[in-house]
Amino acid sequence: MKVKHFLFALIIFAFALGSCRQNNYKNAWPGITPDSVHPSPWQIAYQKKEKIAFVHFGMNTFTNKEWGTGKADPSLFNPTDINADQWAKTLSENGFKTLILTAKHHDGFCLWPSRYTDYDIANSPFKNGNGDIVKEVSEACRKYHIDFGIYLSPWDRHEKSYGTPAYNDFYVKQLRELLTQYGRISEVWFDGAKGKNAKDMHYDFKHWFATVRKFQPDALIFSDKGPDIRWIGNENGFAGKTNWSTIDRSKITIGKAGQGNYLNHGEKGAPDWVVGECDVSIRPGWFYHPKENDQLKPVSELTNIYLKSVGRNGTLLLNIPPDRRGQLHPTDVKRLNAFTDSLHALFDDNLADHVQIEASSAGKLYPAKHAVDQNWSHFWIAGKKDNQPTLTLHFDQPVTFNLLMLQEYIPIGQRISKFSVAVKKHTKWQTIARETTVGYKRILSFDKVTTDSVRLTFEGFTGRPAISNIGIYHS
Repeated sequence: MKVKHFLFALIIFAFALGSCRQNNYKNAWPGITPDSVHPSPWQIAYQKKEKIAFVHFGMNTFTNKEWGTGKADPSLFNPTDINADQWAKTLSENGFKTLILTAKHHDGFCLWPSRYTDYDIANSPFKNGNGDIVKEVSEACRKYHIDFGIYLSPWDRHEKSYGTPAYNDFYVKQLRELLTQYGRISEVWFDGAKGKNAKDMHYDFKHWFATVRKFQPDALIFSDKGPDIRWIGNENGFAGKTNWSTIDRSKITIGKAGQGNYLNHGEKGAPDWVVGECDVSIRPGWFYHPKENDQLKPVSELTNIYLKSVGRNGTLLLNIPPDRRGQLHPTDVKRLNAFTDSLHALFDDNLADHVQIEASSAGKLYPAKHAVDQNWSHFWIAGKKDNQPTLTLHFDQPVTFNLLMLQEYIPIGQRISKFSVAVKKHTKWQTIARETTVGYKRILSFDKVTTDSVRLTFEGFTGRPAISNIGIYHS
C-alpha cells in the first residue's frame, strides 16, 4: 500500500508540474480568455532577456579549428590566464542575461573533469589536471547575476561508443554530471550535429530531454524543434519578417536539412509555442582564431542583427569566443561596448512617453493609455466587436522619427497577423509601413518622417489585438 501511495503521489506531482509549465492563466485577466496556445512564464522571462551570449571555448581554440577531430592531444589545452569573471562581467555590463558555454564540442573534449572519459580537462596541463572551467564559469555567472547555460554536443568524435545505441547512455551520464554539479542551469542547448560516417546514430532526444526535466525542471530546452526554444533556421541572426512563436513540432526533425524556412517564420495557428532563437557569431568563426582579430562584425551590422532578431519577435544569441589566454579579446570587448552604445543611442529617448493616445475601442479594464505607460504588464486590448481596431497617437508638436517599436501582450497569445502604420501629413493620412506579425517585440525602420499624429491599424488577427508597449524613436 505504501508503494501504491507513493506512486500515486508521484503521478499527482508530475501532473501538477506539467500543468504549472503549461500555465493556462485561468482567470488572470478579467474579461479575457487567453489563446489555447501561449507561452509559459519561463518562455516569457526568456524572451524578455532579448540578448544572450554563446561562448565557444575548448580544444579548437588551441588547434585553430572550427570542428576538431577528437584526436588532438589533451596536452594542447592550456589557457595561460583564464578569467571567467571577465567573461561574465563584460557580458553583464553589455546587457546579456545568459551565458551558454560549450561544455563539450564535436571533438568530445570536456571542459569539466568527467568520470566517463579520459578526453577532458583533468588530463590536460591546465591547473595540473585540477581545473574545472564549467565550475569557474557557473560561479562567475552567479557573481555577476547572469544565468548559466550549457551546450553538450551530441556528436562526439572521440568517444568509441559513438555510432552505437550505447552512446545514448554515455551521453546521458555526461549530461547528468552537468545538470547536477553546477547549480541552476537556465538553458540546455541541443543540436543534431552528426558525423557523416554515423548516419545510423539515432539520438535519444526523448530520454535526454527527460533527463533535463528531472534534474533542472526550470531549464529551457533548445533544439530545432524545442520544446521550449527553437532554432531560427540560419546562423545569420535573422528571424523572418513574419515570425510566429507557434510551430507544429511534429513537422520538425532535429538536425534535418531543409527546414530553415519553416523555422524562420513559424506557423500561424500551430499547436506548440516555441520561441525563436537567432544565433550568430561576432567573428566569422565560432571559435577564436588570431587571423580574425580584424574581421569582427561592425557595429552597424550588429545593430542590424538586433533589429532583425529581437526586433522580429526573436531572441539574439551572440557568440563571443575567448582567446587562448582564456579571456575575451580586447577587440571583442571594445566591439561589444560600442554595440551597446549604439542600442542606447537608438532607444533611450522614446518620443511616445508623453503622447496622447486614443483607440477605436478598448476592453473595459484595458484602456489605450496602457499601451504607452511603459509598463509591460499593462496593455490595451481592442473591443470584442471592433473588426479593424486602431490606435492613434497625437503629439503636442510635430516629431521626427525613423523607428517604431510595438510589443504584443504575449501571455494571452500571439494574435496580430497584419497591421499598418500611417502618419498624418497636413490633413491626410499617409501609410508608411504594412507589416504582418508583432509578437513580443517588433521594430520597424524606415526613412525619417515628421508628423504630429501616428495611426496603427490592426487589419488581421486571430483574437482581439493586445498591445503592451509602443516606442517611437529618432536615430
